[in-house]
Amino acid sequence: MPPTSDPADSATVLIGGLEAFDLEASEPAVEAAALAALAAQSLGSPEGAEISLTFLDDAAIAALNVEWLDREGPTDVISFGLGSEPLVADIYVSVESARRNAARYGVAAHEELLRLVVHGVLHAAGYDHPEDETRSPSEMFDLQERVVALLLGGRSET
Repeated sequence: MPPTSDPADSATVLIGGLEAFDLEASEPAVEAAALAALAAQSLGSPEGAEISLTFLDDAAIAALNVEWLDREGPTDVISFGLGSEPLVADIYVSVESARRNAARYGVAAHEELLRLVVHGVLHAAGYDHPEDETRSPSEMFDLQERVVALLLGGRSET
């Protein structure tokens, strides 16, 4: 799973809204999560990839959810893949949902935030998962958890 080249040399990650929240996750950690997910997926080269990550509260992501996906209420992450070769994506992460997920699963909030970044990048790159009980053991979730473990120095709290 390690990348054959450094995706940071050829990919752009733009981060917005993170400073509005009191988080342990820094912009470099968030960028590293996006780049690690990009390097781990097998849908093409990271060269020229452009990923925009925006961190929102529940109200803002709920508005996007209803406007673009016709779904009511907040969600944890929304990904829009705008191009696949190279990958161009807009990804929106709810910090409040990340905090709730972290409490629910007994992990640190910064870990869950990084997990959602990885999850969003994988969705934008074309990965998907079932919406039923087979969601967690899916190929996408397996890849997601391997990337998160790498980011956390070989351990994941889940």
